[in-house]
Amino acid sequence: MNTAKTTNLKPGDAIPGRAYAPDNVQNFMYSAALWNAHRIHFDMPYATEVEGYPGIVMSGPMLGDWLTQCVIEWLDGAGQMTQLEYSNRKAAYIGETVTSGGRVLSVDHDKGSARLEVFIKNEAGDVIVPGTAVVAFDKA
Repeated sequence: MNTAKTTNLKPGDAIPGRAYAPDNVQNFMYSAALWNAHRIHFDMPYATEVEGYPGIVMSGPMLGDWLTQCVIEWLDGAGQMTQLEYSNRKAAYIGETVTSGGRVLSVDHDKGSARLEVFIKNEAGDVIVPGTAVVAFDKA
């Protein structure tokens, strides 16, 4: 186990995140890479007038990828994420800044693993994508 990373690790410790403010091009390219042609991700009149959204909707899987990025950056090479579960509960829109982050839920020092709570919050501070992750730390 990588003792430098886990020796003082305890439930409640913060998982630092980052802010994301994708533009139309990033959102479109992400959706295109997934072959997701739903017009809410690139067509403003369709998203607002037909579907009733207040703007272009950020791709849900992109938000999940940002949760993955949050955990991997926190691990900083000391292990790997072995599980991720998340749920898109509320839409985020282009022009909005969302923030990833989390906290340690539990640590198994003997097994060299931890369970994490991860999230994406909108500008109002609401958790719009809650999730959990499990990480396994490298053996020293």
